[in-house]
Amino acid sequence: MAGTTLFISDLHLCGERPAITALFLDFLARDARAADALYILGDLFEYWLGDEAAAQPAHKPIMDGLRAAAAQIPIYVMHGNRDFLLGAGFERTSGCRLIPDPTRIDLYGTPVLLMHGDSLCTADVEHMAFRAKVRDKKWQREFLAKSVAERETIAREYRAYSKMATSKKNPEIMDVAPEAVETAMRQHHIFHLIHGHTHRPREHALTIDGKAAKRVVLGDWYEQGSVLRVSAKGWSLETLPLQRARGSAV
Repeated sequence: MAGTTLFISDLHLCGERPAITALFLDFLARDARAADALYILGDLFEYWLGDEAAAQPAHKPIMDGLRAAAAQIPIYVMHGNRDFLLGAGFERTSGCRLIPDPTRIDLYGTPVLLMHGDSLCTADVEHMAFRAKVRDKKWQREFLAKSVAERETIAREYRAYSKMATSKKNPEIMDVAPEAVETAMRQHHIFHLIHGHTHRPREHALTIDGKAAKRVVLGDWYEQGSVLRVSAKGWSLETLPLQRARGSAV
């Protein structure tokens, strides 16, 4: 609908979940093209081995869908902890624009801070160490210098390890730290924050320096879609059922 900006994150698109890809393509064709803008706040893909991935058969429908929608509205994509290697090649192929984490925007007169959210999970020491390593430019150059097959093996090994390690962690450790949230909002002089990563969709009311504040967490796209619709009239966090995409070609 006109006068609406859309926010999504944590789609984790991959060939193993075609129903979610179909739902996303349906969302791009119907919801996104009628909006003012779409922001994808990280983990659009389950993993991204480098911009050569854009040419892979499993990614072609996604690139085509993004490019068609981006021809009508601006689409902004933020790196997540799974697709931190998205680069200029992805921008050219998809028509989207990469934005830094964090990014501050004006949303219908309200200053808002956008983040993926993993940098706020400061109690998860292991993840913070991994994040620092893979965001290092030297590490990225060395990784991208490997063959695609080598990168694929490393990514699959990390996914298996990450799944095992996550199953053993206290869920609270993997959530954002309240003090990290407050620090980020104070640093940017802002009282509205939108992020993903934790897969816990909810609107949180906060108080920062005596003023009312709001943090909205976007949901993941594992079993359904999740979208935040923002207009001058208000904010609405919604679920998109898989049934919407029945009959969509992938």
